[in-house]
Amino acid sequence: MDGALRWSPLVGRVLLSPIFIMSGLQKIGGWEQTAGYMASKHMPLVPLFLAAAIILELFGGLSVLLGYRARLGAAALIVFLVPTTLIFHNFWAYTGQEQQMQMINFMKNMAILGGLFVVMGLGSGDLSLDKRRAT
Repeated sequence: MDGALRWSPLVGRVLLSPIFIMSGLQKIGGWEQTAGYMASKHMPLVPLFLAAAIILELFGGLSVLLGYRARLGAAALIVFLVPTTLIFHNFWAYTGQEQQMQMINFMKNMAILGGLFVVMGLGSGDLSLDKRRAT
Protein backbone atom coordinates (compact mmCIF):
# COMPACT_ATOMS: atom_id res chain seq x y z
CA MET A 1 0.00 0.00 0.00
CA ASP A 2 1.42 3.40 -0.84
CA GLY A 3 1.21 6.98 0.38
CA ALA A 4 -2.09 8.24 1.67
CA LEU A 5 -3.72 4.83 1.33
CA ARG A 6 -1.25 3.41 3.81
CA TRP A 7 -1.92 6.19 6.33
CA SER A 8 -5.69 6.53 5.93
CA PRO A 9 -6.71 3.59 8.18
CA LEU A 10 -4.47 4.96 10.96
CA VAL A 11 -5.89 8.47 10.57
CA GLY A 12 -9.41 7.03 10.58
CA ARG A 13 -8.75 5.04 13.75
CA VAL A 14 -7.17 8.08 15.46
CA LEU A 15 -10.24 10.19 14.62
CA LEU A 16 -12.78 7.48 15.45
CA SER A 17 -11.55 6.31 18.84
CA PRO A 18 -11.25 9.41 21.11
CA ILE A 19 -15.00 9.87 21.45
CA PHE A 20 -15.22 6.48 23.14
CA ILE A 21 -12.08 6.81 25.28
CA MET A 22 -13.05 10.27 26.52
CA SER A 23 -16.65 9.23 27.15
CA GLY A 24 -15.53 6.20 29.16
CA LEU A 25 -13.22 8.33 31.28
CA GLN A 26 -15.95 10.94 31.83
CA LYS A 27 -18.33 8.21 32.99
CA ILE A 28 -15.82 7.13 35.64
CA GLY A 29 -15.45 10.70 36.95
CA GLY A 30 -19.16 11.42 36.66
CA TRP A 31 -20.50 8.06 37.81
CA GLU A 32 -23.39 9.48 39.87
CA GLN A 33 -24.52 11.93 37.18
CA THR A 34 -24.35 9.27 34.47
CA ALA A 35 -26.17 6.73 36.63
CA GLY A 36 -28.89 9.30 37.31
CA TYR A 37 -29.28 10.02 33.60
CA MET A 38 -29.49 6.31 32.81
CA ALA A 39 -32.10 5.84 35.54
CA SER A 40 -34.12 8.73 34.08
CA LYS A 41 -34.32 6.68 30.86
CA HIS A 42 -35.80 3.79 32.88
CA MET A 43 -32.81 1.53 32.40
CA PRO A 44 -32.66 -1.50 34.66
CA LEU A 45 -29.49 -2.59 36.48
CA VAL A 46 -27.87 0.81 36.06
CA PRO A 47 -24.61 0.02 37.91
CA LEU A 48 -24.08 -3.11 35.80
CA PHE A 49 -24.81 -1.38 32.49
CA LEU A 50 -22.76 1.66 33.45
CA ALA A 51 -19.74 -0.49 34.31
CA ALA A 52 -20.20 -2.41 31.05
CA ALA A 53 -20.41 0.83 29.08
CA ILE A 54 -17.16 2.07 30.62
CA ILE A 55 -15.36 -1.19 29.86
CA LEU A 56 -16.65 -1.37 26.27
CA GLU A 57 -15.83 2.28 25.57
CA LEU A 58 -12.34 2.23 27.07
CA PHE A 59 -11.14 -1.13 25.82
CA GLY A 60 -12.93 -0.89 22.48
CA GLY A 61 -11.68 2.66 21.95
CA LEU A 62 -8.08 1.74 22.82
CA SER A 63 -8.27 -1.37 20.66
CA VAL A 64 -9.37 0.66 17.64
CA LEU A 65 -6.88 3.44 18.35
CA LEU A 66 -3.89 1.12 18.64
CA GLY A 67 -5.04 -1.27 15.96
CA TYR A 68 -4.74 -4.17 18.39
CA ARG A 69 -7.50 -6.69 17.76
CA ALA A 70 -9.22 -3.76 16.12
CA ARG A 71 -11.96 -5.86 14.53
CA LEU A 72 -12.95 -7.16 17.95
CA GLY A 73 -12.72 -3.66 19.45
CA ALA A 74 -14.93 -2.26 16.69
CA ALA A 75 -17.45 -5.07 17.22
CA ALA A 76 -17.54 -4.31 20.97
CA LEU A 77 -18.17 -0.63 20.24
CA ILE A 78 -20.96 -1.55 17.82
CA VAL A 79 -22.57 -3.68 20.56
CA PHE A 80 -22.34 -0.65 22.86
CA LEU A 81 -23.43 2.01 20.36
CA VAL A 82 -26.56 0.42 18.87
CA PRO A 83 -28.62 0.26 22.10
CA THR A 84 -27.10 3.54 23.30
CA THR A 85 -28.29 5.27 20.15
CA LEU A 86 -31.78 3.78 20.35
CA ILE A 87 -32.25 4.50 24.07
CA PHE A 88 -30.61 7.90 24.47
CA HIS A 89 -31.21 9.51 21.06
CA ASN A 90 -34.78 8.41 20.34
CA PHE A 91 -35.62 11.59 18.44
CA TRP A 92 -39.05 10.22 17.46
CA ALA A 93 -40.18 10.64 21.08
CA TYR A 94 -39.50 14.40 21.10
CA THR A 95 -40.82 17.50 19.41
CA GLY A 96 -39.39 20.84 18.39
CA GLN A 97 -35.79 21.80 19.10
CA GLU A 98 -35.12 18.76 21.30
CA GLN A 99 -36.21 16.46 18.48
CA GLN A 100 -33.78 18.18 16.12
CA MET A 101 -30.90 17.86 18.62
CA GLN A 102 -31.63 14.19 19.26
CA MET A 103 -31.86 13.52 15.52
CA ILE A 104 -28.44 15.12 15.00
CA ASN A 105 -26.97 12.91 17.74
CA PHE A 106 -28.72 9.86 16.30
CA MET A 107 -27.29 10.57 12.84
CA LYS A 108 -23.82 11.24 14.33
CA ASN A 109 -23.93 7.85 15.96
CA MET A 110 -25.04 6.26 12.69
CA ALA A 111 -21.98 7.79 10.99
CA ILE A 112 -19.72 6.49 13.76
CA LEU A 113 -21.30 3.05 13.37
CA GLY A 114 -20.41 3.23 9.68
CA GLY A 115 -16.76 3.84 10.56
CA LEU A 116 -16.79 0.99 13.07
CA PHE A 117 -18.23 -1.38 10.49
CA VAL A 118 -15.42 -0.40 8.10
CA VAL A 119 -12.82 -1.22 10.77
CA MET A 120 -14.59 -4.47 11.60
CA GLY A 121 -14.79 -5.45 7.96
CA LEU A 122 -11.40 -4.31 6.66
CA GLY A 123 -9.27 -4.43 9.79
CA SER A 124 -6.84 -1.89 11.15
CA GLY A 125 -4.53 -1.41 8.17
CA ASP A 126 -0.76 -1.58 7.78
CA LEU A 127 0.15 0.88 10.53
CA SER A 128 -1.25 -1.07 13.46
CA LEU A 129 -0.32 -3.50 16.18
CA ASP A 130 -2.42 -6.13 14.41
CA LYS A 131 -0.19 -5.86 11.36
CA ARG A 132 2.97 -6.02 13.48
CA ARG A 133 1.66 -9.16 15.21
CA ALA A 134 1.01 -10.81 11.85
CA THR A 135 4.58 -10.29 10.60
